[in-house]
Amino acid sequence: MNTLVFDIETVPDVSLGRRLYGLAGLPDAEVAKAMLTRRRQQVGDEFLPPLLQRVVAISCLLRSRDGLKLWSLGDVAASEAELVERFFDGIERFTPVLVSWNGSGFDLPVLQYRALRAGVQAPRYWETGDEDTTFRFNNYLSRYHWRHIDLMDVLAGFQGRGRASLADMAALLGLPGKLGFDGSQVWETWLAGDVVRIRRYCETDVLNTYLVYLRFELMRGRLVRARYEEEVARVKALLSEGAEPHHAEFLRAWEASAREARD
Repeated sequence: MNTLVFDIETVPDVSLGRRLYGLAGLPDAEVAKAMLTRRRQQVGDEFLPPLLQRVVAISCLLRSRDGLKLWSLGDVAASEAELVERFFDGIERFTPVLVSWNGSGFDLPVLQYRALRAGVQAPRYWETGDEDTTFRFNNYLSRYHWRHIDLMDVLAGFQGRGRASLADMAALLGLPGKLGFDGSQVWETWLAGDVVRIRRYCETDVLNTYLVYLRFELMRGRLVRARYEEEVARVKALLSEGAEPHHAEFLRAWEASAREARD
């Protein structure tokens, strides 16, 4: 079965913010500042809820019988609607097992709202057994099914107090982590027009998530040790052969992190 690891990057939906909060006429940066300030006053932090997020990148890693592929959907000029449609079209065509880090809590709710906004059709994603009985006890929507594996939720035993960040999990396992860039920098990077940097950052999160997933598959007995080592070697080969600078950077950081974890 195909396995698709995914991650999204988002920015404040300033168009919606203008309409919700009566901010017509203000530039994007000022609207976003007002949205973040309002959120901080409401809940104590500036992390906007899924409804107020706009997708600017979706990165994927696909493990199929044909090998391993890492990429970001669309090109740098692709619209949000195109990115979201491509994501759900992949589910429609290939019915992969989805793997994420906090996908149930953030990525998928955002994608659902944005698909609704763009009029994207996603019947396979929403299938629960009415049309395909194989989805009755294993679908994308149930928290306790395996067609979508939210590693953060699963590894915490489905308990909020046990959850860890991807960066902390990467440190635990000797993985590279964020490579000096994190989600708090996406908005400023978006305003600067550097979509490429955002996409590369998103791809590194996907790589970290996939490597955690491989360790998880080893732990639950779905990979034997030799097969696990083969899959890790496959990732290293992908990075070694890749032409993008973040491929080599990730590989160097991975080797350094692994040495530190052994010490």
